[in-house]
Amino acid sequence: MLIPSLLLPPRQAIQPALLERAGSFHRATAPARGLFLLSVLCWVSTALASEPCQAPATPRSASTLNLRMDNDLLGGTGQDQGYSNGILATLVSPNLADQANSTCLPGVARWLSQQFAERQSSTIDEWHLTAGFGHLMFTPTERKRRGLIASDRPYAGALMFSLGYSARTGDVLRTSQLRVGVVGPSAKAGEVQNALHRVIGADSSLGWDNQLHDEPVIQLIHERRERLRSSSSSQAWQWDAIGAVGGSIGNFATAAHAGMELRLGTELSDDFGMAPLRPAGENTTAFQTLADGMWRSHLFLSLDARWVMRDITLDGNTFRNSHSVDKRPFVADIGYGIAADRGRWRIAFARYHRTREFAGQRQRPVFGSVTFTRGF
Repeated sequence: MLIPSLLLPPRQAIQPALLERAGSFHRATAPARGLFLLSVLCWVSTALASEPCQAPATPRSASTLNLRMDNDLLGGTGQDQGYSNGILATLVSPNLADQANSTCLPGVARWLSQQFAERQSSTIDEWHLTAGFGHLMFTPTERKRRGLIASDRPYAGALMFSLGYSARTGDVLRTSQLRVGVVGPSAKAGEVQNALHRVIGADSSLGWDNQLHDEPVIQLIHERRERLRSSSSSQAWQWDAIGAVGGSIGNFATAAHAGMELRLGTELSDDFGMAPLRPAGENTTAFQTLADGMWRSHLFLSLDARWVMRDITLDGNTFRNSHSVDKRPFVADIGYGIAADRGRWRIAFARYHRTREFAGQRQRPVFGSVTFTRGF
């Protein structure tokens, strides 16, 4: 339970509840552990909102909880394949740039804040710690076949946990994350998918016995986002353009990418756009809460291109023989959608189209996404 405690003050307020649940946590399945951690993130976020020693809230100091759900069925009929489902919960701390010595922070978070402040220039406006977890599943097109489908992508499930930070200077945001987890049966993707299919009356996927073997995975991610152009803040309708470049390295995925997001709407929030197009991409920007209770909305269009050197869900296991396909090194995405803000809440709906990811892939992948954001 170290990750949530890094982000939230003070630990006396959350320790009893965590200890109460600790006994059953280690006996739970992987998805149950994920749901447990999500409940912890939600619970401690509520505690943060009412913490009496917290510094006064400002648009750039609030804590933020993001919950993103991806599913290929949201992309249209017959899309239950490829990146089939993903769920990601991310907690972003309040702005720690001016709280390095705050007694409201737990000791570990205060130490990290002090160390970071000493190594950065005084021009940094804000920086945030981030923590999250994600559960992802990937399936071939023909889910009614029990045998190995050599011409299609492997069955694969992943359970990932992340810890990182974001630092903002003016219109530039830099983020770094370390993700660790497991790919394989221990992620329980097959059990989760088929349980959900039974609930909604859909056919089960029968080939999960052919999924990738268990393998610990790690991924280090870094990205730089910048607001390149924007309209005047005095205009009723506003627009901006946000560019992004970055990359990742690790046995889960190694890639480099570049992209851009265009936004058009009323009173655009002072942040860096929606979550990345990549599966279960994390939005590490703090949410700007609005006090007037008015609805604000904007449209967005995102473009992303990637050079993929390693993708365990296509290349197969790193240290053992397993099913794999001949992946394509260059992949592009386009996404579009709408986001609406009111007070401390944001909800966004998006649809994403991707080029083919491996040789012989029948369809271009399409999936939809719903993101809920709550500021505290």
